[in-house]
Amino acid sequence: MQSHEVDYELLGDDMQMVLVELDPHEAVIAEAGSMNYMEEGISFEARMGDGSQPDQGMFGKVMSLGKRALTGESLFLTHFTNQGHGKSRVAFAAPYPGKIIPVNLGQIGGEIMCQKDAFLCAAMGTKVGIAFTKRFGAGFFGGEGFILQRLQGDGMAFMHAGGTVIEQRLEGQTLRVDTGCLVGFTPGVDYSIERAGNLKSMFLGGEGLFLATLKGHGTVWLQSLPFSRLADRILANAPSSGGRSTGEGSVLGSVWRMVDGS
Repeated sequence: MQSHEVDYELLGDDMQMVLVELDPHEAVIAEAGSMNYMEEGISFEARMGDGSQPDQGMFGKVMSLGKRALTGESLFLTHFTNQGHGKSRVAFAAPYPGKIIPVNLGQIGGEIMCQKDAFLCAAMGTKVGIAFTKRFGAGFFGGEGFILQRLQGDGMAFMHAGGTVIEQRLEGQTLRVDTGCLVGFTPGVDYSIERAGNLKSMFLGGEGLFLATLKGHGTVWLQSLPFSRLADRILANAPSSGGRSTGEGSVLGSVWRMVDGS
């Protein structure tokens, strides 16, 4: 199925939204809960599957549901369709601070592999599936799970990532990356997991036990602040017991906790 041709505009800087413009009868699919606002004429419906194979039957839909369950994502995708007579727009926002990455799948070989929580939305006709990493060890030690999402099609797809995003082009060289900082990569890039140095470096270096190794020919997208790292830091600095906290990282905060008993 050929993807719908949608226009878009990125809004904002560190907490971005993508504004997708739809012609009459054009549609876009998105992760549940990612819609920010929509203009008159847009209708939406939660459906099983991405709609790229409308004749796949009940068995195919059940298989698609099973695959999405393995990624930990919602079992349904939301379909937004322009039912009006003129152009209309719908906006989607990332769930945490960072950047939205627009990718024209038709210009990069029709496919991209990304972390399971990186997909935000895509033009109707894009196939949202899963892919197992080629090396079994990557699943157990990669830190981001054994399963990656595979986006296939010839239209626009949008990923989101935390912090600053950089695009790295590989021309046969090798890139070693913290597993949480990897957002996605194009066909031609081989993904594996390697031990992070010797035992001393692994346990005392603070960089985790394993690193993702990427090599080959293609494009890699990296993020500076994975959500898992942000969440870990928040939990580490949260009060150990109930009650309020003021100025967690400051001297005044420590004094307040001593006086307040929280």
